[in-house]
Amino acid sequence: MFRTDSFKNREVINIDTAERIGVVADVEIDTESGNIKSLIVKRSGILNMLGRELIIPWNSIAVIGKEIILVRVVEIIKSSF
Repeated sequence: MFRTDSFKNREVINIDTAERIGVVADVEIDTESGNIKSLIVKRSGILNMLGRELIIPWNSIAVIGKEIILVRVVEIIKSSF
């Protein structure tokens, strides 16, 4: 079992391209079920300075490791600026 705080600041990597996407900034939870709905990822590099975040649905996560999370980014649902 994971605590939602344990996801924060984990590096998120695209499993298909091995590119670094960013780090987990927050977790979105379904209030009715209590399940994690998505990860909110702060972009790395200059996009992070622009405040860009990606919302990655839970079903896009392939592997959760101690330090990194591998995802399939084809299922990213939206980005914010």
